[in-house]
Amino acid sequence: MSQAVEQGHVNVNIDKSGVATIDFGHPLSNSLPGKVLKKLADSITQLSSNKDAKVIILKSSGDKTFCAGASFDELINIDDTESGEVFFSGFANVINACRTCDKLIIGRVQGKAVGGGVGIAAAVDYCFATKKAAIKLSELAVGIGPFVVGPAIERKIGLSAMSQLAINATEWRSASWANKKGLYVDLYEDIEEMDTAIDILSKKLANSNPEAMRKLKEVFWEGTDHWDIILKDRAEISGTLVLSDFTKNAINSFKKK
Repeated sequence: MSQAVEQGHVNVNIDKSGVATIDFGHPLSNSLPGKVLKKLADSITQLSSNKDAKVIILKSSGDKTFCAGASFDELINIDDTESGEVFFSGFANVINACRTCDKLIIGRVQGKAVGGGVGIAAAVDYCFATKKAAIKLSELAVGIGPFVVGPAIERKIGLSAMSQLAINATEWRSASWANKKGLYVDLYEDIEEMDTAIDILSKKLANSNPEAMRKLKEVFWEGTDHWDIILKDRAEISGTLVLSDFTKNAINSFKKK
């Protein structure tokens, strides 16, 4: 197992006002290996039932890339379907944790998001971003596809926009494009300006009726109860495709760039 697969963190903090912050990170552009994905999903689930947490901010470390998606170092070492399904279930579990969490989740996207990173941005309930937060679904370019993150992205920006991202897998779409499609609610010139806006909204929500927010979230996510099954099936598709020679060669080529 490579050192990169063992790296990464997820930190949780709850301030006195009830604003909970989940911060995740990895030295390689915040790409996410399985261990970090599991801790991220577990942290969201635990905060759901934590009475001290009124609202959740989901953010990544640093001032550049928000999330580069799956860890290529881990992907390249997958050698059987079961391991592949387990790995891709990591992103599925994060999305499902966001979906079933009783608390509203605010996303903070400071920079580019790729693949699973776009899925995380789509799975939060209200997403802020800077003008540097371009997006790309690069999965098809490495022989798989955005199967696991697809439902969350399609729900947020629609099938047409999601399919554009999925098909043209090497092209970046600007933060402005993502904003117009509904992935991002507001765009900011810089991180400081964005954080000020996040602080204002999060404190307002922390003082709102918890039960009203919980019921609102149920309404927002209505019709997604079947996602447990769908995302498991999608993880299996990706877990099988990642075993192909095409995918392994493509990932190795990407790693060399």
